[in-house]
Amino acid sequence: MPRFAIVGSCITRDLWRFRGGTVADLMYVSRTSLPSLFAAPVAGFRPAAKPPGGLKPQPHRALVADLRKTALAELVAFRPTHLIFDFIDERFDLLSVGGALATHSWELAASGYLKQPAFRAARPVPRLSDAAERLWLEAAAEFAAFVRATPLAGARLILHSARWAERRRLVSGRTSRIEGVEILPGRGADIGRHNGLLARYEAAFTALMPPMARVEAPDQRLADEAHEWGLSPFHYVGDYYAEIWRQLDRLGLDAAAAA
Repeated sequence: MPRFAIVGSCITRDLWRFRGGTVADLMYVSRTSLPSLFAAPVAGFRPAAKPPGGLKPQPHRALVADLRKTALAELVAFRPTHLIFDFIDERFDLLSVGGALATHSWELAASGYLKQPAFRAARPVPRLSDAAERLWLEAAAEFAAFVRATPLAGARLILHSARWAERRRLVSGRTSRIEGVEILPGRGADIGRHNGLLARYEAAFTALMPPMARVEAPDQRLADEAHEWGLSPFHYVGDYYAEIWRQLDRLGLDAAAAA
């Protein structure tokens, strides 16, 4: 029985949603970063019994997994037959918390957890800084070794190569440039710099990892103003998801999902 795992973002998870269905045997590791995955747990962190800050259960579980560092063990225990990576969630700053690292995601900011004593001495590591890039490259090497040393070595590895869209499709059907992008409220982002970072991440990861298939649709990277999750440089038009799924189908993923 095929089991699909994603280490990435909603752009890969939404492939199933935009096909009009779900997959029961799907594991989704999101709202994290490779350095955070391999860091120590945040000492003293206490998750709430119910999702705080208006978070839904799945994003809250992803947030708690990032802070408690449980995702890798769960990924190995899941024993996926197919493992898909995308790096769109690698846009958030990191937080250095004592001897730990955490991903400064929107969910962490909204949760109120940053007010806990565990985060009192937290300091930011900006995503576009040299320090963050060094941490990421070190973690990429760790991830490659981790895959080779665990049952993940038997999974079909796939890189979903993605970038931030520079243009959007309006409800009228016209297109225009995307302006005023924010990663968190009040924190603007430079699309070009983040796309350059993604290109470097993907090149380094591909060089370190066992052989991976690659899917990408650069000609369809157009943001959709009418997207279900709202306008964002990585909430694409339907043609994007359709093209990526066609490429996955050629890799046998659709056939495996139907088995």
